[in-house]
Amino acid sequence: MADDVIYIDIDEGVKRVMNNKKLYIKLLGKFKTDANIDGISEFLAVGDFENAQIQAHTIKGIAANLSLTELFKQILELENQIKARAVAPNQMDIVKAAYSATVTEVDKVIAENG
Repeated sequence: MADDVIYIDIDEGVKRVMNNKKLYIKLLGKFKTDANIDGISEFLAVGDFENAQIQAHTIKGIAANLSLTELFKQILELENQIKARAVAPNQMDIVKAAYSATVTEVDKVIAENG
């Protein structure tokens, strides 16, 4: 992925929690335990599009609320593909890469502010 990709918009994320940076950092930590990317893959593997879509939608909401911009962008695309029952062969890999990079950035933000 390109170096200019924005994984976390911290300023926007803090604004979303009424400028409570401590709460935002706490929510970032919770994100790591709540976002079950692998669950989507498991549902797709057995053709359970309904639960895959629910899982993708949940993660999309978390990503939006925390301003996890790249993950939001990629999970939105995946959710749309799931709705269409036409998931591109590499889309799950793209989402997992965005998730992994986002977790790395989240860890940095938590370390700097936690």
